[in-house]
Amino acid sequence: MYPPRVTLYEVGPRDGLQNEAAQLPVDDKVRLIEKLAAAGLSRIEIGSFVRPDWIPQLADTDKLASRLPPGPRYAALVPNRTGLDRAIAAGLREVAVFMSSSETHNQKNTNKSIAESLGHFAQIVPAAKKQGRFVRAYLSTVWGCPYEGKVDPMRALEISRELKKIGCDELSLGDTIGVGNPLQTRTILELFLKHLDPGYLALHLHDTNGTALANCLVGLEMGITIFDTSIGGMGGCPYAPGAAGNLATEDLASMLDDMEIATGVDLEKLFEAGELAQRLIGHKLTGRRLQAALGRRHPGEARAEAST
Repeated sequence: MYPPRVTLYEVGPRDGLQNEAAQLPVDDKVRLIEKLAAAGLSRIEIGSFVRPDWIPQLADTDKLASRLPPGPRYAALVPNRTGLDRAIAAGLREVAVFMSSSETHNQKNTNKSIAESLGHFAQIVPAAKKQGRFVRAYLSTVWGCPYEGKVDPMRALEISRELKKIGCDELSLGDTIGVGNPLQTRTILELFLKHLDPGYLALHLHDTNGTALANCLVGLEMGITIFDTSIGGMGGCPYAPGAAGNLATEDLASMLDDMEIATGVDLEKLFEAGELAQRLIGHKLTGRRLQAALGRRHPGEARAEAST
């Protein structure tokens, strides 16, 4: 039995753009977010309040936050108390903290050990909650680490339970390098769901091996109703060599529509957002349904490309 409704958590403006060479001006980011909102996406992650020299593509998140169209719930990453203060000053009602379930990736991604990250969040999360903010946590490398290989699911679960104890409202489990398979996904979720409610969990699945949709299907069967996606499949992880982009929003939205599972997303408007994203970053995106839609909209261009 599948859930009747699913939420797509759009990470393209953050997780997508941070791994693209193009540094879009605020005006272009606003245009993209307006398209995503018009398509019916109810949760959109707009950026990250990190130091500009860390991720220059997201250096203008403060300015962007002041120009968001009404409607969706907007969120941004906050690596520390300074980032949290900036997010609050920018008026965001939702923030996200992030860490990994493998030591090496956590060190490379955050310059902290796992224990240090948890201690850090024990200060940040209560401060955010005191200000009435919804706090999401990201736990990366649950399916595998680019540096350490396999990750013990029990270790990931221990970290997850600590994050919940600290006060996080939602936990996104990440297949950061896209190596997960459906059997592994079932095994991980069976373990997690013994201790955590399915409504508390989201899945963040990269599509390196082309198995993201299959892993989503397992998640659906097990009661997960929140899935992180990126318009056109933009993005990846700068600290995960070889990892492909995120699961494309239009690929999952289209599959769910075919299955008559509600998302609130208008597919034609979503394809318009994907077409804009592709034009803004200046190269072809990997989303299969997007490319099929663009082929139908611009058949002459598709034939010309196929002949080259």
